[in-house]
Amino acid sequence: MGGSLALAPASALARARPLRVTLLGQALIEHSPTDAEWPGRKALARRLARADAVFTDLETVIKGPRAQAPTREALTLHAADPTVLAALQGVGVNLVATANNHAFDLGAGGVLDTVWAVSEAGMAFAGSGPDLTHAAAPGYRQTAAGKVALVAFATGKIREGGAATVTRPGVNELRRDVFGAPKADDLARVLDAVAEARGHADVVIVCHHDHDWEPDMGQVPDWQRALARRCVDVGASVFAGHGAPVLQGVERYRGAPLFYGLGNFVFQTEKPVGAYPPPAWRGAIAECEFANGRCVQARLAPIVLNETGLGGPQDLATRGLPRLAGHEEGQVVLRDLRSRSLALGARLTMTGDEARF
Repeated sequence: MGGSLALAPASALARARPLRVTLLGQALIEHSPTDAEWPGRKALARRLARADAVFTDLETVIKGPRAQAPTREALTLHAADPTVLAALQGVGVNLVATANNHAFDLGAGGVLDTVWAVSEAGMAFAGSGPDLTHAAAPGYRQTAAGKVALVAFATGKIREGGAATVTRPGVNELRRDVFGAPKADDLARVLDAVAEARGHADVVIVCHHDHDWEPDMGQVPDWQRALARRCVDVGASVFAGHGAPVLQGVERYRGAPLFYGLGNFVFQTEKPVGAYPPPAWRGAIAECEFANGRCVQARLAPIVLNETGLGGPQDLATRGLPRLAGHEEGQVVLRDLRSRSLALGARLTMTGDEARF
């Protein structure tokens, strides 16, 4: 890997207006709802249509002919038919990370089926593949306003056999050593991919799916903050964290927004109502505008998800679907996000039903 740190020339349109990138919380989606089953879909789709690229972390294995025996019990097995990709595309998602602790839920065959299905759907992706070279490589999305790159990797709860190697399918895993720091070879691989992406794209998203949480899962680990900075130093335009199913604080470093945890975008867990705390059913849409590779504006709009399906607690197909938050419920989300960000030294400005920083 590796590559020049020089920013690739933007298209004429990219120079004429900012490149708009929207980042979403993680998508644990197991069912493809109709408009009637997803009341907030149309308003969300209109909002996301403002962006050139819309990104999420796909925390679901796509079932296909190479699927193997499940590697976990049914309650925490996250697998779905390819139709869920169309559901995400229907609201504008066109760029996904596939590196997470559920990528191996149907074994190595499930990893291959997922990347094949995502590719067939025309979605750009990064984070897993038939071997480590492919799993670690950046994914690219060409838009009318410029090219967006994605580098994705995961830490924590990667099952035995789930990490990609030079000869085995899997995810791009970033491990930690006995002192808690990222292992040197894994870190070098990630940073090389970020630098390579910077040489070929106008904007570089780095996605880290982390399950090495603090006792308070809403708190950002210090080692992850340091990691995010290392990524920015070699070319990341924005850092997007996932893993903890709650919102975490945000900050900037050298102008780059660091969204450590955007919560959930879709959360169709099969665990019973009450298994997760109320913050798991809140999230935020991060809308960024970039000019010459630098973020010139970042906004956060709150969303809420329904913990109970439309047909009751047993209706899993219609639970965990997002909608734009109303004013009062949105203020709850934004005040908590502002407090958590202030603990990181960042000040968010509340403007109506969104926050800016």
